Amino acid sequence: MVARRRAAVVGVALSDCGRLNDATPYALHAQAARRALADAGMDRSLVDGFASAGLGTLAPIEVAEYLGLRPTWVDSTAVGGSTWEVMAAHAADAIAAGHARAVLLVYGSTARADVHAGRRTGTLSFGTRGPSQFEVPYGHTLIAKYAMAARRHMIEYGTTIEQMAEVAVQARANAALNPEAMFRTPVTVDEVQAGPVIADPFTKLHCCVRSDGGAAVLLAAEEYVRDCRTSPVWVLGTGEAVSHAAMSEWPDFTVSPAAVSGRLAFERAGVRPSEIDFAEIYDAFTYMTLVTLEDLGFCGKGEGGAFVEKGRLRVEGGALPVNTDGGGLSAQHPGMRGLFLLVEAVRQLRGECGQRQVRRRDGALPGLAVASGTGGWFCSSGTVVLGAG
Repeated sequence: MVARRRAAVVGVALSDCGRLNDATPYALHAQAARRALADAGMDRSLVDGFASAGLGTLAPIEVAEYLGLRPTWVDSTAVGGSTWEVMAAHAADAIAAGHARAVLLVYGSTARADVHAGRRTGTLSFGTRGPSQFEVPYGHTLIAKYAMAARRHMIEYGTTIEQMAEVAVQARANAALNPEAMFRTPVTVDEVQAGPVIADPFTKLHCCVRSDGGAAVLLAAEEYVRDCRTSPVWVLGTGEAVSHAAMSEWPDFTVSPAAVSGRLAFERAGVRPSEIDFAEIYDAFTYMTLVTLEDLGFCGKGEGGAFVEKGRLRVEGGALPVNTDGGGLSAQHPGMRGLFLLVEAVRQLRGECGQRQVRRRDGALPGLAVASGTGGWFCSSGTVVLGAG
């Protein structure tokens, strides 16, 4: 019987990101993976666990082959944007149980370039079979589903679209501090609201950017941590949950599955939301940030609109910095962005973020972070609580 071991993130990296017309998704996977291994100072021969989704017919087998890996533990969980937080939870469990010593999570996408080159359209389709067949005939797009949920919150709690616009404004303020963000020019609430309507009540800047790029995260068992070149970031607690596929089966449009995954993650980590120094939250749309903050327990249900006002989400002077790199609204969003949340959280906890570095009131580096990913149209959620070494 193998004793349960702690798991730490020992390497993180992004591939090149932004506008990459000549890249391939496989190349971005490989670039991010190499950089994460170099970040950790770990030889790839030690990697016996591999997790990937979203590329190839037999993911993660095809990607592992491309990277020259022969893992004995694999995960291909595919639950949209929350995939990577869920995979991180599975990887930490595998390490704790002795089923793997080092697990590499990797993702890469040319979502923007594919649209630009006509290899795919800008409309994401989940097909017309199964539960989708009852909604597709009515033109119910993914964006429209988020917009409906946002409108329900506005009706139920008096949340204003200007409050949601504040999420975009503060994400852009954080992106202005990130030299790698795609969009860094500050915006105002009026400018957000003046943009073209994409799906009522969302205008363009309520929606995430479309980019190319990749990311990788390397987790290892505690006995390997001392041989790595980076300070470990420990996985303290995780949670995962699913909610619905059809909108008709969603009990409450104002509650996301983060209400469950967050509670589980905090309980398992033994910490409270009030102890968290910053949060990385999936933000394909401004409403996602607002409602996830509620569901993670940073404010009460229906209080998200008031909570995001007055600069609370900013790196500079914010009470709870959120999406410190600029998030999917301003930094980058190459499809399933959940892995980017983990990369940014780890870099912040290691004190590597330069001008956008989060600090406690006493000037110390942050000690606790939460990364919460969302998949589909609030169909799934994965939450990971991380602690500095």
